[in-house]
Amino acid sequence: MSQLLTEPGSVEEPEFIPVKSADRTLDVLEALSNGASSLAELAQRLHIPKSSLHSILRTLEHRGWVEADAARSTYSLGMNALLIGASYVDQDRTVLRTSDTMDRLAADTGETIHLARLELPDVVYLAKRESVHPLRMFSAIGRRLPAHATALGKAALAELPDDAIRALLPETLPGTTPHTITSREDLIAHLAEVRETGFAIDAEEAGIGMRCFAVTLPFQTPSKDAISCSVPLARLDAEKERSIIALLLEARDQLSRQVGSRRPVI
Repeated sequence: MSQLLTEPGSVEEPEFIPVKSADRTLDVLEALSNGASSLAELAQRLHIPKSSLHSILRTLEHRGWVEADAARSTYSLGMNALLIGASYVDQDRTVLRTSDTMDRLAADTGETIHLARLELPDVVYLAKRESVHPLRMFSAIGRRLPAHATALGKAALAELPDDAIRALLPETLPGTTPHTITSREDLIAHLAEVRETGFAIDAEEAGIGMRCFAVTLPFQTPSKDAISCSVPLARLDAEKERSIIALLLEARDQLSRQVGSRRPVI
């Protein structure tokens, strides 16, 4: 579950009390997003009585959100989950605004271009353009990766003050590879460099053999969205690295000129 980005000391809304049936239904869908499960497994994991869970699953199945196998022993997400997820991406303003920019970056670099959104503790991929080369980064729309391990996430995290990062992230961070920054304070020190340079780098922190470069998008402050270019180390040299960074910075500047100025969050 993602965390809200709120400034420390901001006014809090009255305590939220969810509708129990709706909350349970969403818990089921979120659980199934991690893979198919049986009724017993879901009941144990979600602490929902089997009789109530069975009714929820039958309703979701009837509406196309859940599918059951022939023996009705295992449940998985249904077609409607895909359709609604695709609708989110198709209607997202940032995805629409950056489509031409991503096309141009992909053509200019020949490498994989991603657009992602910060949903702590992760980033979520919203759009991509594939590399023209057979050797390239594997990714998928909707995939989540730890924000602190990705250039996309670090670019967005750098938009937040240090105190907010301390409030939002644990002191010890999970390591994805041996190169991942796993100390919150080390990450904060690293983000100071990102703010100074205007771009972030993932140096094999999310995946071995890959180097990624990212900049935030100028549509709101603080920005939650970023675009990146991912390159296998086997195809990367100093000249290409400088070229990719320059293209990303120029793409951000062009988008800034299009919107006129950075828009505050309302």
